[in-house]
Amino acid sequence: MPGPILHIVQHLAPGGLEVMALELARAQSKAGRPALVLSLEGEAEAAIRHWPRLEGERQRLIFLGKRPGLDHALPLRLARLFRRLRPSCVHTHHVGPLLYAGPAARLAGVAARLHTEHDAWHLANPRRARLVRAALALAGPVLVADAPDVAEAVRRAVGSLPRVVLNGVDTTRFTPGDQAAARAALGLPQGRPIIGIAARLERVKGVDIALDALALLPGDALLAVAGGGGEEAALRAQVAALGLGERVRFLGLVQDTARFYPALDVLCVPSRNEGLPLAPLEAQACGVPVVAARVGGVATALCPATGRLVAPEDPAALAAGLAATLAQPGGNPRPFVLRQASLAAAADAYLTLAFGPGGRA
Repeated sequence: MPGPILHIVQHLAPGGLEVMALELARAQSKAGRPALVLSLEGEAEAAIRHWPRLEGERQRLIFLGKRPGLDHALPLRLARLFRRLRPSCVHTHHVGPLLYAGPAARLAGVAARLHTEHDAWHLANPRRARLVRAALALAGPVLVADAPDVAEAVRRAVGSLPRVVLNGVDTTRFTPGDQAAARAALGLPQGRPIIGIAARLERVKGVDIALDALALLPGDALLAVAGGGGEEAALRAQVAALGLGERVRFLGLVQDTARFYPALDVLCVPSRNEGLPLAPLEAQACGVPVVAARVGGVATALCPATGRLVAPEDPAALAAGLAATLAQPGGNPRPFVLRQASLAAAADAYLTLAFGPGGRA
């Protein structure tokens, strides 16, 4: 029997890349190709306490406990692990896993090696771009990007054009729901327009921009923020300074976002940088329209009939887009996700890249 597919990530904390690795492993295992997720950093119990979703994934998780900083011994340690596990494929996600696990997989004789770039803005740093070029040369993986815009940015930075595999979401889990029931479960008010954000509370996600936009919106629209992170205190201070205390709810980390999206009238994605984010795909699969900043691969994630793209870092443009969508939502975006961005299609595409048509080693 072929060995497992190993998805390698830097750490397992709530984030789009990490969710995508977990979802791919689950979908590929369901399709008959057992898959595991290996986190270079962290310990199992601490990670599960911080992100309870991992409890249900425990049987397919491996933690190496890498400490911060450069670890020269880690590639050899990984190579020994790969020789023991005999994986059928090593799939690295983002730069750190590529640097350590990519060369280790080649050294261990793993024939199928994939690497996915989930965004490309970090490659604007020339030193980072040189490092990635060197790591790609050592590891020799099939290079993948999660959106056409990301692929082109990677090509400009490293000189190789990646294959494109769009991120996908589980459309059997993310489905339209009863808005009143969803709001009641989250303690959100009925009868008011609700704008949602599902993101880490870090500067790159632009939640501060959304708060400035909310201050420009007339009426009683409420912003519900699902997520946690290092910027929360600053964002709460911004809410107070803008006098928005009655119009913003910080919900913390929502474990099951499939129950969050149906509560919304519109999802806001105000990010400063992105690859192909999962949140707009998940929301649209639930029938919720999206207003988003035009960055990275976001345009690829938006239903052209219902989504609105606005200039990045522009609160006035974001407010105008949100107001227009609240006034006229414009239909159901779920069929777009069913056609363009299903998890099953993404999992199958990666199996084909690794093993050829039919996904067999």
